Amino acid sequence: MSPTGEQPRDGGADVPGWLAGLAKSAAAMPVPAPLRAPVGGGRRSAVLILFGDGPDGPDLLLVQRSPWLRQHAGQPAFPGGAVDDSDSGPVSAALREAAEEARVNPASVQVLAVLPEFFISRSGFSVTPVLAWWRKPGPVGPGDPMEVTAVARIRVSELANPANRITIRYPSGPAGPAFRASGMLVWGFTGLLVDRLLALGGWELPWDSARVEDLPPEALAAPEL
Repeated sequence: MSPTGEQPRDGGADVPGWLAGLAKSAAAMPVPAPLRAPVGGGRRSAVLILFGDGPDGPDLLLVQRSPWLRQHAGQPAFPGGAVDDSDSGPVSAALREAAEEARVNPASVQVLAVLPEFFISRSGFSVTPVLAWWRKPGPVGPGDPMEVTAVARIRVSELANPANRITIRYPSGPAGPAFRASGMLVWGFTGLLVDRLLALGGWELPWDSARVEDLPPEALAAPEL
């Protein structure tokens, strides 16, 4: 049983070994103290961490959020959003949002693990990441250009490349992991999750964490985490 009480939907017979091990480790991922959800706090939401097997190895699906949104404007992110009353829980919410935002066919997705909940204080959301295997990848694209401007399958090897890794310093002082990949600057909560997934999956390579850059001005409209 997942921490939310909602079971993954499918078995794992056809899941690659590297992903099955990652899913097991990620389900027990520790949550940093500043991101632990308070009891009863935050609006429930979910994101879909969707791994595929592309021509150049494992990849992750990310979306570029519209610059006109009230929350996380212009920020690369995993597809996701609030858990609606019509959703049975974070799994169904994550699959629905991926379909709406990136045109992912839910029938092609095999859910493997529900990760611990994270609290994003700047936006007030309690986010449950749902890790899944893209069993039968299909075409993707922005479902609603007012919400998502781009969708990309980003190679894990590109994210793990030390040349693409930096530390981003936020205006409030703290810093966090970030990645330059496929024309996107992946930072904030998404950057934190990618950083942890690379480590848990055994993909992390030595990189210069002292390479620090300020968050670009065009990203300042979005919450830091």
